[in-house]
Amino acid sequence: MKNLLFFSAIILITSCSSGIKPVESTPTAQLGEGAIWHPEKEALLWVDITGGKVYMYKPGKGMIHDISLESMVGTVVPATGEYFAIAAQETGISGLKEDGTKQKIADFPADALSNVRFNDGKCDPEGRFWVGTMEKTAKEGAAKLYMLGDDSLHIKKSNITISNGIVWDTNKNIMYYIDTPTQQVAAYDYEPETGAISNKRVVVEVPKEKGSPDGMSIDAEGKLWIAHWGGNGVYRWDPETGNLMEKIEVPAPNVTSCAFGGSDLTTLYITTAREGLSEEQLKTYPQSGSLFVIETNVKGTQANLFK
Repeated sequence: MKNLLFFSAIILITSCSSGIKPVESTPTAQLGEGAIWHPEKEALLWVDITGGKVYMYKPGKGMIHDISLESMVGTVVPATGEYFAIAAQETGISGLKEDGTKQKIADFPADALSNVRFNDGKCDPEGRFWVGTMEKTAKEGAAKLYMLGDDSLHIKKSNITISNGIVWDTNKNIMYYIDTPTQQVAAYDYEPETGAISNKRVVVEVPKEKGSPDGMSIDAEGKLWIAHWGGNGVYRWDPETGNLMEKIEVPAPNVTSCAFGGSDLTTLYITTAREGLSEEQLKTYPQSGSLFVIETNVKGTQANLFK
């Protein structure tokens, strides 16, 4: 029975991978990251970290925004009201306006060590922005996870190395979180009213031969879709069992983030990176750094807006 189930899973993986393609007329990033669907704008947001860029693409219309910032930008999240998005830069957290201008919302954390920058982040179900950091050489334990509240950053986790994927479950009472070098996804009990997290437990262990867990999304069934740096794909994991369910093969080794989008949230967008690849690897995978897209038979969940 095990062999039969394994064979069926392989067929499913192959089927899911066959329709992947780069999104036409979108820029190639050195370090693409932070893919997230803006439900109000019906468009995809993502960043080029080292290029200091924030992008927005709308299906059927093409690129809507290509905003250059003066420093590395770790991630971007959709917002409502005065700003269409919030970006986490080396200089602090800024609100972005439709005319391409920005306004600082919070300074970069004063407690951060030198050579540290923002990395991945998302808004929780209450519209609070959670964002982590990493030391640029990935110094162990040098990073933290913060929550933006009352115009200031509150430390939620310390002794982190590369703060990465973060999502909340469909019942809004569990937070899933990745510190990449641990090769794990951790779950925490989450209190929406206060943002308190507790009762850490490991729900997924990623074998090193499959790369390292990076950005993360969650579907309507509560399954985790994780981009694997060095793993040539997006992997769907079951946090209840810890089992790998399927893989979408991506024609780039360093896969960084993924997000469900489109009118029915069944279109999966995937960011990749050229950073960290040799000239030989770039010849083998010339589309590295591209934004990819594939239609799935799974529905995602709507991103939480910054309020």
